[in-house]
Amino acid sequence: MADVLDQNEIDSLLSAISSGNLDVEEAKEQSEERAVKDYDFRRPDKLSKEQMRTLQMIHENLSRIFTTTLSTKLRTMVNFEIASIEQLSYSEFINSLPEPTIIGISDLEPLSGQFIFEINPEIGFAIIDRLFGGFGKAISKVRSFTDIEQVVIKKVMKWLLNDFTEAWQNIEHLTPELLELESNPQFTQIVPDSDMTIIITIEANIGESDGLINICLPYIMIEPIVGNLNAQSWFSATREKQTPEHIKNLKRRLNQALVEVEAVLGSAELTVDDFLHLRPGDVIRLNKKLKENAELKIGSSRKYKTVVGTKNNHKAVRVVGVAENVLEESENDE
Repeated sequence: MADVLDQNEIDSLLSAISSGNLDVEEAKEQSEERAVKDYDFRRPDKLSKEQMRTLQMIHENLSRIFTTTLSTKLRTMVNFEIASIEQLSYSEFINSLPEPTIIGISDLEPLSGQFIFEINPEIGFAIIDRLFGGFGKAISKVRSFTDIEQVVIKKVMKWLLNDFTEAWQNIEHLTPELLELESNPQFTQIVPDSDMTIIITIEANIGESDGLINICLPYIMIEPIVGNLNAQSWFSATREKQTPEHIKNLKRRLNQALVEVEAVLGSAELTVDDFLHLRPGDVIRLNKKLKENAELKIGSSRKYKTVVGTKNNHKAVRVVGVAENVLEESENDE
């Protein structure tokens, strides 16, 4: 609805026209120019806004699954978030990639064709550093990957590609498979340069490093299932999937969740004065005897009785039973 002018604005407009300060024809031409929208016929948008929103939901779910998978494998803080979803020609996407980078060329059964799963070197080297026992730091100067590093990267890609099936299950049952690994974008040609593709960019944070992951889906590849990319198909599948298999998958996911475990040898109470006067060599007497079991806490709850010892030159505890009064404490918590 157009804005309504008040009487003062109308009087000012009429005064400007009659005095010649406002050219009516020029104002009309400017209005027509603003109404024109550029359209590039060489880059037609293939997907509607609703279909793009559905892709957004699919890959937001995929990002959450990526977070769970790599958090479990790397045992460090990992976070994935959607940065953007765009429709670009294949040549625009390829020319935007760094060299060297990590390009996984994969198929997506039962769809025909191939798609690209690209991991920027910053994230790739951080993953390798973490898997080799480091803190997840990227190298200062990007270089080509060694043969051993390529083997590790292939394994990581397979972990992540397996998550596609779960993320897409509301739309179609898809099974990705990694075909080959490439480092030079210019040597990668899965569709003609002018073909339209959907580029999903995911921002990744692993350990102390940040970087991007790109998924390039050629339109010609996903065209058979484009009709299912709508909110109705997504939510109807969500309501219908409460099956024993779905419950089994949820339990599997929960079993992979990380929890904090703490072994408590004993406790003691000190006055502030005693605490302030502690010196090296002082002995604090705990409330348990040497032969008594230590308590194992999951989070803040005591769950098991354990025996303290060592294994492979590391401090360890062996579970010998369930802690006393665990059931009573659970009932009191309720």
